[in-house]
Amino acid sequence: MSQITSEQFSTNVYFDRTFDCDAAKILPGEYFYTHKDMMIVTVLGSCVSACIRDRVSGIGGMNHFMLPDGGGENDSPVSASMRYGTYAMEVLINDVLKAGARRENLEAKVFGGGNVLRGFIAINVGERNAQFVRNFLKAENIRIVAEDLNDIFPRKVYFFPRTGKVLVKKLKQMNNNTLVNREQDYASRLQKTPVGGEIDLF
Repeated sequence: MSQITSEQFSTNVYFDRTFDCDAAKILPGEYFYTHKDMMIVTVLGSCVSACIRDRVSGIGGMNHFMLPDGGGENDSPVSASMRYGTYAMEVLINDVLKAGARRENLEAKVFGGGNVLRGFIAINVGERNAQFVRNFLKAENIRIVAEDLNDIFPRKVYFFPRTGKVLVKKLKQMNNNTLVNREQDYASRLQKTPVGGEIDLF
């Protein structure tokens, strides 16, 4: 399996006692797919996740990504930012298909794009991520059967590919800055060339 630094397969698999099943936790820039009866979980701020599955076989997976800063509203459709988002989606879809899913049976549930990173508000990073994932799936003719996008709250998302069930918990209070720090670190990794001496996040 080819590992490309911008999108990697999660290896964080554990047994979840609450749900009494195997689970995979994905972080920003990771994805996971499976044909097994297990759960995929992530926490989203301004990032988005697409939960994609074959509604017949139950093969499915989830990604967790953010569009790197491509310069704002005047991005051409083929900007580096959009190419990155497209890549993040295609890696998941291609791996699900290689695992035995059929394209005509694919459906999606999409989550995230919250306005949670203070200082990112001017360009609506979360909104841009949410709009991208909607447009991409429409272009690929993959039906979105459920979504919970935008808003101001981070979300914890639990996806069960075998059944298609998704549980979303809105995190009204964050006890620490782990999520924000993780997303800011991820955003800065996506920034290949910081402008000026300091790293400008979007």
